[in-house]
Amino acid sequence: MKPSVFCPRGAVKNLLYCKDLIVMIDGPAGTGKSRGVLEKLYICAANYPRCRILICRKTRTSMTTSTLVTWEEKVLPENSPVSAGASRSTRRTYRFPNGSEVDVCGLDNPDRIMSTEYDLIAVFESTEIDEDDLEKLLSRLRNGVMPYQQLILDCNPSGNGHHLKRRADDNKLTRLPSRHEDNPMLHNGRDWTDAGRKYLDVLSNLTGARRERLLRGHWASSEGLVFDNWDASVHLIDRFEIPASWRRIRTIDFGFTNPFVCQWWAIDGDGIMYRYREVYGTRRLVEDWAKIINKLSEGENIESTVSDHDAEDRATLERHGIQTVAADKSVGVGIQAVTNRLRVQENGRARLFLLRDSLDQADTELEEKKKPTCTEMEIENYSWAKSKNGQAEKEEPIKVDDHGCDAMRYAVMHVDKHTGYSAAVVDVDMGGLGNTLPVDESEDPRW
Repeated sequence: MKPSVFCPRGAVKNLLYCKDLIVMIDGPAGTGKSRGVLEKLYICAANYPRCRILICRKTRTSMTTSTLVTWEEKVLPENSPVSAGASRSTRRTYRFPNGSEVDVCGLDNPDRIMSTEYDLIAVFESTEIDEDDLEKLLSRLRNGVMPYQQLILDCNPSGNGHHLKRRADDNKLTRLPSRHEDNPMLHNGRDWTDAGRKYLDVLSNLTGARRERLLRGHWASSEGLVFDNWDASVHLIDRFEIPASWRRIRTIDFGFTNPFVCQWWAIDGDGIMYRYREVYGTRRLVEDWAKIINKLSEGENIESTVSDHDAEDRATLERHGIQTVAADKSVGVGIQAVTNRLRVQENGRARLFLLRDSLDQADTELEEKKKPTCTEMEIENYSWAKSKNGQAEKEEPIKVDDHGCDAMRYAVMHVDKHTGYSAAVVDVDMGGLGNTLPVDESEDPRW
């Protein structure tokens, strides 16, 4: 039985009647956007026999515990034949009795998408996609069974310069801004519900750009970003099979109330680093994390595990067979080293990448608090502390939601130190952190 009756309001109600080619429904967290989009997909599939619909996201894996849970548990009727068959993790298609089909696919499998024509495509977490992805999806809207073809973009706001925001500002899509008042679970039409008040309290405790985006619904960029050359379209890449010959290390930042983070890094023959696995969670003992780390590392040759300095926690890991070396925790030098690796070089490549869907399992407590659940979610809000005049000091980062960034810094410092990498330096403005960074890697004799 569906837990609640669908009562469309505001932007969601407008979406149901909208027939424009590209429509973006965006707004704060928890406004009911995703359920509204999925309800429209169900209505169209049920009312237009033999239509073809696509549910997609940047990667297929990321939908199993998010979008498809809402689809199956809140949108599809109880015991519906549509949900019979494959499990969520392996599902490719939901088939309706009237011949309609709803495909599920990630944009990391473009061949399947580009070989099929659709009437309706819905992209969830659409700020993850790039302009090329969007153009490819538009080219697939030509099935012609429904009386209109449509691409629906569902998202929370991102940075103010994001290509979807620019497209909206240029009137190249229809934008439907949603509000918390649109969600009947949060607002009864007259006042906030108890659940609504509690939820807004959670969002009010966020900081920086995350607060502006998830509470206010603003397309906002963090001021004074530590890694201001981070670009998700460059540094966050699709998964691939890591060759067995590549070096591998792990890095650990301890935590209990704050997240415990362990990252797995592979280093190719050119010294380029790839984070390919991560655990990121709270409320577990180090010995419990040690068992998880050992299980996830089975069959891999890990040459080093670089950790934070807590002696008791390191001793616990070692009792479980995880020998550690102390991380170089130099903040200023470490930030410079990470910044240098993020820079795109003349050959068009950076020297550090994060593979998508590296997280082993999301921490539900962090999700409920709308806190970061992996390193890439930290980076876009990792900022310098501000002085009394409101300017970024560039001396110390704000010590909030930085645990994955710390572990990443440990990894870079370890790899650069133990590969004997050294380079000439150039002057850059790093404020109180000094003014030296390695030059383009093309000048490194190893290249």
